[in-house]
Amino acid sequence: MGVAGLDVRALVAQQGTPVYVIDEADLRRRARHYREAFEQAFAQVGTGVDVYYAGKAFLSVAVARWVYEEGLRVDTATGGELATALRAGVPGADLGLHGNNKADAELEVALEAGVGRIIVDSLVEIDRLAAVVRARGGAPAPVMVRVTTGVHAGGHEYISTAHEDQKFGLSIAPGPAGPDGQPGDSPAMTALLAVLARPELRLLGIHSHIGSQILDPSGFTVAARAVLMLRAQLAARTGVLVDEVDLGGGYGIAYLPGEVALDPDRIAKEVASSVEAVAAELGTPLPRFSIEPGRSIAGPAGMTLYTVGTVKPVRLDDGRVRTYVSVDGGMSDNIRPALYGAQYHAELANRVSSAAPVLARVVGKHCESGDIVVHEVQLPGDVQAGDLLAVAATGAYGRSMASNYNLVPRPPVVAVRDGRARVLVRRETVQDLLALDQG
Repeated sequence: MGVAGLDVRALVAQQGTPVYVIDEADLRRRARHYREAFEQAFAQVGTGVDVYYAGKAFLSVAVARWVYEEGLRVDTATGGELATALRAGVPGADLGLHGNNKADAELEVALEAGVGRIIVDSLVEIDRLAAVVRARGGAPAPVMVRVTTGVHAGGHEYISTAHEDQKFGLSIAPGPAGPDGQPGDSPAMTALLAVLARPELRLLGIHSHIGSQILDPSGFTVAARAVLMLRAQLAARTGVLVDEVDLGGGYGIAYLPGEVALDPDRIAKEVASSVEAVAAELGTPLPRFSIEPGRSIAGPAGMTLYTVGTVKPVRLDDGRVRTYVSVDGGMSDNIRPALYGAQYHAELANRVSSAAPVLARVVGKHCESGDIVVHEVQLPGDVQAGDLLAVAATGAYGRSMASNYNLVPRPPVVAVRDGRARVLVRRETVQDLLALDQG
């Protein structure tokens, strides 16, 4: 098996396993595709769009630099992500800062860097941000208000972020009725009014994110309608028609053979057409839009290579035999299968086998029965210790969610392009772990 012109056996000989591998050209191509598809589709309806790479999927200095060079901005969710993007040379004006519980120190850094937008997530945060701006002086902070539209989309409850019973954003649902029987303001409207009332803040627009690993585009159009209606309601009430609307990310990818990813061209055209229709219905001009793809850019561009260790056939209750194939990584380098049952695919990477396939489960080396890398896959019956396994589509949320469970050092991230490999993030060592332990 080769990747970007380099045989994986040669790569493993250089870097060892486990190792995260990123195809640089593929990641760049996916970033560029999203930008071009959305720019063209939204230009057709007479407005502009900015594409922010959602750094939480995977962010390193090199990746931030790549996406910026391809014309994307960068969305960050913590001070660490913000620092990484700044080190990559991304200008503050092209950065956004998310987070449902931002520390004052993170807000200070964002303001000092001149970030283009801070996405506020609660009424309390509006007060805190205003206080930070007031204490330090300077220009008003550029703010978007994150709202929840009630649209529940995505592959698992934990990654669906627009239903009411969760931690993100402010609901657009009306508040309790007052003495006159009329419904009260929604939390979202209350937040928008609160931002407008504070001279320390400048309201850029409204932000919505409906989930992750979304394969049905209809959720985006429903959420866009709700946000544009809220925008029109705010204008009718205050005379302020905000300039920007962010429709979030969550575009799904193919993890298994036969799955079909969301196509950027298709989703761009569908969303652009729907927002044009809603704006015409409401009689309001279109705002400038933004979106935040992350997984769909980094995920398919990455894979993880493992070395096989123990191979153990296990007879199941129904009489079948499942072959447990243990590798030298596991839930510390990919928590998603254990966390919410995410499905992946694995293939033998170091040789071609003519052996009949067997039902296999790829598991890790950790002291947990739930330490599963691939729940079910057909592997050659002669799979053995020393073989290499490649697990596809791990470029997003593999390294970014990795841990040191069982005090296992995290793997390196290696970029491959034109037959050459370059380490982006070095492998951790046991010495790194011990250096943190103060005894």
